[in-house]
Amino acid sequence: MELAELTNEQRRQLIDVKQAFDVWRSAQRQFANSYKGTLRWKNSKGHEYLYRTVYRGPLEISKSLGRRSPETEKIKEDYTSARARLRQRLGKLQTRLKGMAPVNRALRINRVPLIETRILRALDREGLLGKQIFVVGTNALFAYELMAGVLFSSALLATKDMDLLWDHRPRLSLVVTDVERQGVIGILREVDNSFKPAAQGSFRAENDEGYLVDLIRPIEPDLCKEAPQKIGQSEEDLYAVGIHGLQWLVNAPKVEETVIGSDGMPIAMSCIDPRAFALHKLWVSRRKDRAPAQRPRDSAQAAAVAGLALTYLRLPFDSRELSALPKELRKLSPELKKMAKAWLKENPITQDEL
Repeated sequence: MELAELTNEQRRQLIDVKQAFDVWRSAQRQFANSYKGTLRWKNSKGHEYLYRTVYRGPLEISKSLGRRSPETEKIKEDYTSARARLRQRLGKLQTRLKGMAPVNRALRINRVPLIETRILRALDREGLLGKQIFVVGTNALFAYELMAGVLFSSALLATKDMDLLWDHRPRLSLVVTDVERQGVIGILREVDNSFKPAAQGSFRAENDEGYLVDLIRPIEPDLCKEAPQKIGQSEEDLYAVGIHGLQWLVNAPKVEETVIGSDGMPIAMSCIDPRAFALHKLWVSRRKDRAPAQRPRDSAQAAAVAGLALTYLRLPFDSRELSALPKELRKLSPELKKMAKAWLKENPITQDEL
């Protein structure tokens, strides 16, 4: 069987986990944006000044908030107490999520393999996920299945790589992160220090176990000719390769879903709309330059995701939301719908057996 519906117990657990994770993630972002760093007094020319200090890798960046006075003393007192309260809250929320992890594993909703889990967490922590970096390719199916409340078969999900779509258009705030210096390769090495570029100037990173991460971007010259090809300044950073057709995905609607890592802990996954994914996969499967061995899998994933979009998610393929997609893709909709119905018929839905 290729498709199994979640049980009521799995659904209840996922709802609770998502709610708890949303609260934790909001608090974590508040901490990172407002309370990362320290406030301390520094002597200068016989006077004390209040400085806020943050760290970017090995660099220490300090900014004066003014000479010591009742006003600056209150600033420090308020900042310190608010920071301590938020850290305490984050600790309690993290404890709750860790307490849910064994249940998530027992219910077998911990679907995302460990390496993908750690990469997604790192990208989210650095503020890239959902803003400039989106998951495309097979890994996106982990998000689509939970959006629909079903589970795909492991055969449809199996992969040894991760494709990351880089939308360079939003300006990235790098004030308190180390992304600018180390780039994507630096983030990957925080996950696994064996990651290295496949070659100098490559779009691909690989680790000692043969896991691959590709950084890809649109190739349209009107949008990309002035854009940098890499996120960081490091000479070792990945250079995003331009691929025809990816501008369609950059302009497509985006979705975000909470998924569960193999360790039982929740993570965020940002990807393109499932209808855009299905249409693009079908289009890719018809390209002459696509490897023959990959075409059947592309076609199967297109049909499976389209099936979820039409049935469980009730997302129409003639929606104005997809107007950014070119006619070349949208004209595949009638055929894709037939493929989706055939796939669902061949893979009758069961209920997951715990």
